[in-house]
Amino acid sequence: MTLPLFVADGPLAPVGGSLVLTGEEGRHAATVQRIAVGEQVLVTDGAGAGVRGEVLATAKDRLELRVLEELAEPEPRPRLELVQALAKSGRAEQSIETSVEIGVDHVLPWEAERSISRWSGPKAAKGRAKWAGVVRAATKQSRRLREAEVAELVSSAGLARRIEEGAREGELTLVLHEVATDRLLPVLTGLVGDGPVPPVVRVVIGPEGGISPRELELFTEAGGHPVLLGPHVLRTSSAGPVALSLVAGALRW
Repeated sequence: MTLPLFVADGPLAPVGGSLVLTGEEGRHAATVQRIAVGEQVLVTDGAGAGVRGEVLATAKDRLELRVLEELAEPEPRPRLELVQALAKSGRAEQSIETSVEIGVDHVLPWEAERSISRWSGPKAAKGRAKWAGVVRAATKQSRRLREAEVAELVSSAGLARRIEEGAREGELTLVLHEVATDRLLPVLTGLVGDGPVPPVVRVVIGPEGGISPRELELFTEAGGHPVLLGPHVLRTSSAGPVALSLVAGALRW
């Protein structure tokens, strides 16, 4: 059985050293999952380093471990970024959860023209925190040693600027849209055989109402590449994970 994973707030310890897990993660380990003395767990710093340790003592909101082994997860290449439009009924969160399990490294919340859900005022900080919680849970479930970052909310204009800046650095932005003529898989196959892999592959997913014609033009002019997944229209909750699976399978796995 795979060992449970927790995320440390502070630095990890070397082999033979002691590591104390506190805060929400310590409480969850000791009180919710009821990890007992003698059991082994994994702990990560969220940045690619981790340890396997044996539990020496537990309390209400803490776990003390002896480190048995140091672990490392290599820096991924290319880095995968999910630009997820705000969506209603938890569909954006569903997309993020699965995308993290697949291996996405960066999540960018996007308030699209057709987004029904809006993060106005204080909702922006609350929404970002909620998405970060989804990322944390999916990171632990999938036993990843790298935790994806959730960026601040961007507008369509802000996203266009990010696409343009990334293009100058050799990044690839794939804009999923049903009117695109290029299919995603052939585009990825061409990348494998035509030279260096982009440092970042960005996948842009619209809301339930889709990416507007104005936004599609804006992103294309900025350097984005409109692509089609297949003959059917996918929900915003599934389009991102499907696209990222194809990207990871072609360029990273």
